[in-house]
Amino acid sequence: MTTHTPRPEVLRYTAFSSTPSGGNPAGVVLDTTALDDSDMLAIAAGLGYSESAFLAAPPEGLGGQEGRAYSIRYFSPRAEVPFCGHATIATAIALAERIGPGELVFATRAGTVPVEVAEEDGTLRATLTSVEPHIAEITDADLAETLAALDWPATDLDPAFPPRIAFAGARHLVLAAATRARLADLVYDFARLETLMHRLDLTTVQLVWRESATVFHVRDPFPVGGIVEDPATGAAAAAFGAYARDLGLVPRNAVLTLHQGTDLGRPGELTVTLRAGDPRVRVSGTGTRIS
Repeated sequence: MTTHTPRPEVLRYTAFSSTPSGGNPAGVVLDTTALDDSDMLAIAAGLGYSESAFLAAPPEGLGGQEGRAYSIRYFSPRAEVPFCGHATIATAIALAERIGPGELVFATRAGTVPVEVAEEDGTLRATLTSVEPHIAEITDADLAETLAALDWPATDLDPAFPPRIAFAGARHLVLAAATRARLADLVYDFARLETLMHRLDLTTVQLVWRESATVFHVRDPFPVGGIVEDPATGAAAAAFGAYARDLGLVPRNAVLTLHQGTDLGRPGELTVTLRAGDPRVRVSGTGTRIS
């Protein structure tokens, strides 16, 4: 961006909460015509949020209604990431405030992500549909290294939830805590976990505790993005939904509620919808402008 080019407006929204003090903040730039990669990274770093979203014209053949289809890129303070759920929700809410609720289509590095925005009792709610997910094993050695970085004894894991790497746009390692107290006590070796996550190409580690058949509490360390913890993580929620369904931990038709951010003082709520016959996962939440 040259010194003669006007700086684009940088919006600030939170996702998965209807109040600015909850959920996960994201920067949103609706027009990146004058920006290059270094500009977008600099904006994301300056904001300091876990991710920010940047819109551009859609690629040829994307589909969707005219004026409601876009290319979208996501940057953490350190690097570009292939997909970010909370920044997608935040962007969809920002667009709906300007062009009205309805269907949107985003071309991401991970694939095409449709989003539906609806107004419910005066509140906008966005639902993204993930790319097709998949689940992979983790080696005993990599699991041991992860637990060592977290300072979690293996006995603190819930044996009903086998550790797996889950993908629904980005890769997340899913680990389940046996108790809520274990989940709440999160003090980890930032550099050690970051090194392992880079080697395994992980975006976050999705830590979960099951409260009931369909209600979970989750936390997401994000050292690869330069953030100790992500307050509300849509991509990880989609990955977790696929993981739970594929391992038979929830029905193939299910609506799950994920509570995240409580331990950070930024409570948020993510709704994960699974449909039999459709491998994709839907993640829903509210959002609002911060400033």
